[in-house]
Amino acid sequence: MDIASLVGMVVALVLVVFSIVAEKGFTAIKGFLDWKSALITFGGAFMGMMVTQASIPEFIRKLKSITLIFKVQVSNELETIQTVIKLSNVARKEGLLQLEELANGMDDAFMKKGLLLIVDGTDPELVRSILETELSCIGERHKDIIGFWEALAASGPAWGMIGTLIGLINMLADLQDMASVGPNMAIALITTLYGSLLANWICTPVANKLKASDSSEMKQKEILVEGLLSIQAGENPRVIEEKLKSFLTPGMREELNANEGGEEVG
Repeated sequence: MDIASLVGMVVALVLVVFSIVAEKGFTAIKGFLDWKSALITFGGAFMGMMVTQASIPEFIRKLKSITLIFKVQVSNELETIQTVIKLSNVARKEGLLQLEELANGMDDAFMKKGLLLIVDGTDPELVRSILETELSCIGERHKDIIGFWEALAASGPAWGMIGTLIGLINMLADLQDMASVGPNMAIALITTLYGSLLANWICTPVANKLKASDSSEMKQKEILVEGLLSIQAGENPRVIEEKLKSFLTPGMREELNANEGGEEVG
């Protein structure tokens, strides 16, 4: 589990609750709970998003994608390059056909497909075309889910404002009892609070985390495409390593060099 995501969301909520109860104690929380405000803010935002989806199962699937932010990525760019270098050494010493056995034991479907295409002797341009097409489709699926959370983040404050306007209209329609103006105003503003929490506590962080994961995954797969094509072309493992290092930050390049130790690459 990605502890950073869990800690971030929990601590953010704790800080909000602490700011509420700091002066008046936990009894102050009652003033921030209103089921009608929650109904119009959360109900309106989620149902509005359902309208934009192709089906209810599709809507539910995208909501469930929130669990992705709690999953730790299996590998990063550095580990991907190290894997490609190992594969290139195997291909150089034992031949491309030996990669088929390695491919059959891999969990990474993208890498497995690339290796099997190479082993089958597929034309390099066709291999690139197939892998880049799959890469593009993966990116589009990720973009669709990220867009869902970004749109929901925009809907939350909007529906919160709608709830606030409804509350203000009801309050202004009956001003005879001036003592009730303050409490009614507070209730009207709760919907704005709920909308802001939905956007900034949940939706925007989820969208940003999914963006970061998408960027990392896309870079890893781009590394794989270049690495596998280089292996197919019979390039020296050292040359492949230097080529793929261009994808890394200076810090990661130093880490890669440090991890090499005395291992033979060529």
